[in-house]
Amino acid sequence: MKIDIISHYLDTYAMGVFPMADARDADEIYWVQPEMRGIIPLDKFNVPRSLKNFMKTCDYYVTINEAFEEVIHACAEIPRHHETNTWINGEIESVFITLHHAGHAHSIEIWDRKNGELVGGLYGLAQGGCFNGESMFSRAQNTSKIALVHLVEHLNTKGFSLLDTQFINDHLKQFGCIEISHDDYMRMLHAALKQDVIFL
Repeated sequence: MKIDIISHYLDTYAMGVFPMADARDADEIYWVQPEMRGIIPLDKFNVPRSLKNFMKTCDYYVTINEAFEEVIHACAEIPRHHETNTWINGEIESVFITLHHAGHAHSIEIWDRKNGELVGGLYGLAQGGCFNGESMFSRAQNTSKIALVHLVEHLNTKGFSLLDTQFINDHLKQFGCIEISHDDYMRMLHAALKQDVIFL
C-alpha cells in the first residue's frame, strides 16, 4: 500500500499536478494543475538586504530533515498571515510523512538557539533536479524566509535546476519568484527529472 501511494504521488507530481484540500479538516483532496505556475529561478534568487542584515544578527540555527514531521504538522496547523485555514489535511500530511521516510520529501528547520525550539521551516518533494516547495511556517520573525534562503543555497550546491512554488504571491516575489505557463513549466520539469542529482 505504501509503495502504491508513493508511486502515485511521484508520478502525479511528474505530470505537473499536486494535491490540495479545502481545509485542514477536509475529508478529501483534489489535484491541481494551474495554467500559470510559480517558480523561483535558482540562478536569480534574490535575498532582500534587510533579511541579509537580520540573518547576521539573529540567534537561529538551521538543520535539514531533523524534524520533518514537526515541520509539516506546523505547516498544517498554522495559517499564513493572509489566510484563516490551511490546505494540508490529514491525508496529505500522512502521505508526505511516508514520502519523507522513503527519501523523497525533505524539510528545512529553523531553531532558536536560546531555547532549542523549532521556530520556522518548510518542506517539499524532490525528484531528479526538481524541488516542489509545498509549504512553510513561522513562529518567529523571518524564520520561513531564512528557511527558503537555506533551501536555495542547498539546491544550488546539489545541482538542482527547478524550484517550483506552485503559485506566486507577494511574499515570494521579493525573492525573485515569477510565473510561467504550464507548457514552459512542463518543459523545465521534464528536463529537471532527467538530472541525476539527490537532495541528500
